[in-house]
Formats: sequence, C-alpha cells, structure tokens
Amino acid sequence: MKRIHILIAALMLVPSVSRAQQETVDVGNDIRGRFSVEIDRKLAKGLHVFAEGEVRAYDNFGTFKRYSGSLGMSYKINSYLKTGVSYTFFNQVNGTGEWVPRHRMNMDLTGSLKTGFWRFSLRERVQVTNKTGSLNPYQTVRNQVALRSRLKASYRGFSAIEPYAFVEVRNVLNDPRCSATYSLSTETYSDYQFLGYNDIYLNRVRSALGLEWSLSLQHTLDFFLFGDWCKEKEVDTNKEGTKLKSLTWEKGFNTTIGVTYKFSF
Repeated sequence: MKRIHILIAALMLVPSVSRAQQETVDVGNDIRGRFSVEIDRKLAKGLHVFAEGEVRAYDNFGTFKRYSGSLGMSYKINSYLKTGVSYTFFNQVNGTGEWVPRHRMNMDLTGSLKTGFWRFSLRERVQVTNKTGSLNPYQTVRNQVALRSRLKASYRGFSAIEPYAFVEVRNVLNDPRCSATYSLSTETYSDYQFLGYNDIYLNRVRSALGLEWSLSLQHTLDFFLFGDWCKEKEVDTNKEGTKLKSLTWEKGFNTTIGVTYKFSF
C-alpha cells in the first residue's frame, strides 16, 4: 500500500513539474512597420547583385528600434531553380533599451513552378545570426542557426500589379538545452545540467498578403501586410552555468505593415 501511495504522488508531481518548466508569458500584440529601399543590378543572364536599407517601427509605430543594411547576390540556375546569398548588418534595441549590433548571413535555395498566370515558389533559407558583445553562453548561443521555409503564390494576370500571398515558418536549430528539477514548494530549480546547443523548435509562423506595383521597367513599389505568431525561449542562469533561475516561453502576435521601393537596372 505504501508503494501505491508513492506511485500516485509521483504521477501527480510530473504534470506540475512539466508545467513549471514550460511556463508561458504573453508579451501582447504589437503593430509594426517596415520601410526599405532596394537597388538591384543585373550583371549577366540570371546573375543579380543587390543592396538594401531598412528601418523598422515598433510599439504601434511609436518608436524606431531597428535599422539595417544588406548586400547580396542571386543566380537563376534555370527556369525553376534559383540560389542566393546575402549579408545583413542590423542594429536594434534590446530589452534593456540598449542598441545592440548583429551580423547575419542568409543562404537561399528557391524552387518555382509556373502555370498560366500563377507562379508558385518554395524558398528554403538557412539563416545564421552572430550576436556581438558579452553574453552568457548557457542562456544564448553566439551564432544562432535557423531554417526559414516560405511557400508563396503570386498572380501575374494584370499588366502593372502582381498580388501575392505567402506562409513562412521559422525553426531555431541550435538553442541551448538544459534539464532541471522544479520544486513546487520552494519555486526553484535544482539538479541543473547544460546539455548543449541542440534544442530545435518552431519559433515563428508568418502569413502575408502583398501587392507589387510596377511603375516602370526600373521602378517598383511593394506593399505588404503580414502577421507573426512568435515564440521565444528565455533561459536565465548564473554565469557559471551551475544554477537555473527561470525557464519561460514568451509568446505574442505582431502585425506588420510595410512598403519597399525597388530600383532595377
């Protein structure tokens, strides 16, 4: 009988531990803006280089918290396959109000299919983001790797405008992973162990509607609206990596309105 009581107590404790280790925090909703200018230069058949500058507004268009510059190139292998690579430097405000610079590399492979006026494409993008400055390696990986998969459909049946829609998912591939035991009575963790940079999870789902307006052969405006469901894992440990203070998931939904001007030559 005593063993049965112990088993029942253990089974009751497991769900409580699971909930505590996966505590969620709702960070709310935000309406944001993106405004960018892009210059695209054709070097040879299928080969293009580009440069882009962008600013982003946050807090319901109340503040500008990020600006960036990008350089890249793309090569169209054939009528249905294209590859590309780009570098982005961006500076953004973190949670404590400080401007923190970042470096990012993107490597793309895009497959497309045309049928009538419709064009469908699937882009797989490997994204590596270098986080500068001092950081706690048990909380944050220095070079975060993510896979962004985007499925897009566009309609080319009009002379000057091209409406489109896409869905994109982003998976983090190397976040810090740990194990620990949570005590409901003391609300603290014990038996903490750092297990390496091998945590993989769905970080974002984005759905978008947009419209490209060709003003001429060289000038294009791109208007877009998208919604982001985001999930971020926040790990708080001491600098020695011996104690876990908290482990939470921050979830939220953001709406972004933006416009891009593109000059091609």
